[in-house]
Parts: sequence; C-alpha cells; structure tokens
Amino acid sequence: MLATAQFDALDRGPRDVARAIERRCALTRRVLPVTALVRFVVAPDGMVVPDVRGKLPGRGLWITASRAAVAEAVRRNVFARGFKREVKLADDLAEETERQMERAALDALAIAGKAGRVVAGAVNVEKALGRDDLRALIHAADAAADGRRKLDAALRRSDGDKARETPVIAPFSGAQLDLALGRPNVVHAALLAGPGSETFIARTERLLCFRTGCRDWARSVGHASAVDA
Repeated sequence: MLATAQFDALDRGPRDVARAIERRCALTRRVLPVTALVRFVVAPDGMVVPDVRGKLPGRGLWITASRAAVAEAVRRNVFARGFKREVKLADDLAEETERQMERAALDALAIAGKAGRVVAGAVNVEKALGRDDLRALIHAADAAADGRRKLDAALRRSDGDKARETPVIAPFSGAQLDLALGRPNVVHAALLAGPGSETFIARTERLLCFRTGCRDWARSVGHASAVDA
C-alpha cells in the first residue's frame, strides 16, 4: 500500500514533494510515479517555471514528463486552471524543461567525475569495460561511428550478461561532456559505480523519455540496453 502517495495535481511545496510517491497529472488526470512527472511552480513575477529537481519553493503543479504533454498543457491553459490564478507562460516552456533536465543529468555526471568515477579516452575506456563496478558506457553524440562500434563490441565481449545490463549513453555532445567533466576532448567514457553515477543514469533516461514520450517507467534503469539520442 502506498501510504504516502499523493493524488492531487497541486502539492504544498518541497517537503510535500519529498514524501510523495505518486501524483496526478494536471493534464491527463492520470496518477503516475513522481519520476514520470515534472513539477512546475509559479515564480514571483507570475511566470510558470519547471522544477525538475523538486526543490523550488511554493505550491507545484505536476504534468506528465514528456515534451508533448508539456506543450499540450500550455496550449490548453492547464496551468492557469491548476494554479487557480492568472499565470505567464513562455512559448518555449517544453524546451526550457528539457534544457533543465539536460543540465540536471550533466550536473550528476560532474559529481561522478569529481569523485574519480569516470574514465575517459578510448584506450582507458576499453580497459575499464571488464570492471565489476562498470555502470555505463558513454559516447559523445558527435563521436565517430567506427569508434562507437569498436567500444560497443568490446563491451559485448567483456561479459555477455553484464553487457546486456550496461547502458550505452549517447545524447550529450562532446562539448557538453568536456564541460561537465572539466577536461578537453571527451569522446568516450566509462562510468563507474559511485557518487552521482546512478543519478546520472536515471536523469539521462528521464531526459530521453521526455524527448521521445516513452512510457515504460517501470523498467529498471540499470538494466537498460541503450540510453541514446
């Protein structure tokens, strides 16, 4: 029994969010896990802003975590009805939500990098693929196809069962990876278990589900076969 689940589309604030397991989408009225939703709050100037980390003050409204759902909520004036007040909406609210999700994922990768849990460079990455603490193989979105194929094949050879359970993550550009990891020319990387690693994987899958509208929220992130662009 989900004793702490909340079924209102509007919450009372971050403390309420921290206890929530489920919420109701203000657009579809479906009750979903909070991981399948995005929280929105009203800023002091009346502008609706996304709160992808669930930490902004004020009452929050929940919308299904997909680009199409957020755009439809804007079109149908769901926010004004849900907040029961006049609000201002940016035309690119769905795009801004996606940008915030992207930043949140890269922030988690930065934490993993600072903790020494990211191995970069094709040769070093290939050596790391057989490690027991490997959590993901990362390619820059603009990486050359032959380099990706070589490392993907090496991952499959490293351990058949483990390879099937290891996400291959590739939605971020080399420039984004460089910035997150504080080093130049990151094209391929191996993510090892440790601080930030699981958060990065989970946030990346959530970002990609936002982009594609995937609905399989029950799937274990750790058993993804690919987390790609």
